[in-house]
Amino acid sequence: MTDREEIMESASHDNAQSAKKNSKTSLLDSGEDFEVLDEEDIDDDEPPPLEDAGEGKVKPTHSENANADPDPTGQVDEWLDVLGNGQLKKKVLKEGEGRDSRPQKGQNVKIRLKTSLVDGTLVEEKPDLAFTLGDGDVIQALDLTVQLMAMGEEALIQTDAKYAYGARGSLEPAVPANAELSLEVKLLEATDAPDLELLPPAEKIALASQKRERGNAHYQRGDYAFAVNSYSIALQITESSSKVDITPEEEEGLLDVKVKCLNNMAASQLKLDHYDAALKSCVSALEHQPDNIKALFRMGKVRVALVLSTIHAELSKLVKKHSEQRGAEQAMYKKMLGNHSDNSSTQKPRAKSSWVRLSWKWLFGATAVAIGGVALSVVIAARN
Repeated sequence: MTDREEIMESASHDNAQSAKKNSKTSLLDSGEDFEVLDEEDIDDDEPPPLEDAGEGKVKPTHSENANADPDPTGQVDEWLDVLGNGQLKKKVLKEGEGRDSRPQKGQNVKIRLKTSLVDGTLVEEKPDLAFTLGDGDVIQALDLTVQLMAMGEEALIQTDAKYAYGARGSLEPAVPANAELSLEVKLLEATDAPDLELLPPAEKIALASQKRERGNAHYQRGDYAFAVNSYSIALQITESSSKVDITPEEEEGLLDVKVKCLNNMAASQLKLDHYDAALKSCVSALEHQPDNIKALFRMGKVRVALVLSTIHAELSKLVKKHSEQRGAEQAMYKKMLGNHSDNSSTQKPRAKSSWVRLSWKWLFGATAVAIGGVALSVVIAARN
């Protein structure tokens, strides 16, 4: 498989997960101001600091080398346009052990990382940053490019803010909004992920919590689809079978992480208007903890959203039907009177006024029902 096929397969998968509730823009492309997470929205006593939240032809940027070997390990001093849009580029500084030594998605990798702004300002240095490749544990620029590096390779990566810390920037590390970054990376190690069935329960809880916290960071940045992905990975860890002994306390710890992930996933799915999926997440959480206040509250929010969505659809149908009826009436007047200008001018305001009153009655009634649903959920949760 060529570099282009490998990286575009990865990018396609990530972009499919990051499709927003409105199909016109993706999470990464959106300039919308998402609300910052508050305590009612997520299960975390101390939310993590703000961190990181195309398709094209992969080619060297120098036209005279357009027919060169696409393997970057043989292209020292040549830039590889990873996504073909000029926003993510990679240059080999020191060759590694060859294409066969490249890490695979799902493996645990360790890299040496130096991050700088494009003007040379140092952001941070990490001598041994470890993460799971493809899990969204790091900024997208690293997830996409490290898989193209050979073992021992040193590379320079230049990335647009879109694949780094985006329009919001970051508090830790300190990165300004919309900042392009320069990353110096050396691939140190790549190992297979541990067998979850053989993983000690304490380590399993820690790993699931780490993925959940990463989802919290995505949620805070408004990257709700990436948050759902992280929570899903955490859930897979908590639900995996075990071939080692586990104490009741450890079982309770895994269950606690699982319910928190389900609650936070429901919050993310609500943001994406995935109401049916959010409802399933709430139901699953309540199956384990029937008195969980946050799950009950979110259940109410989901039901309200479903009611309002139905009302919106019905109002749209009524508006369309009314418009068609008015057009038919006007056509009839034309046939009956020949000159319909005076009659239409007197009839139209009355019809419009009547329709506006009807629409608002529907809207206010539906809103009252929705608010009642939320109030009922809150009362039930409070009583419990």
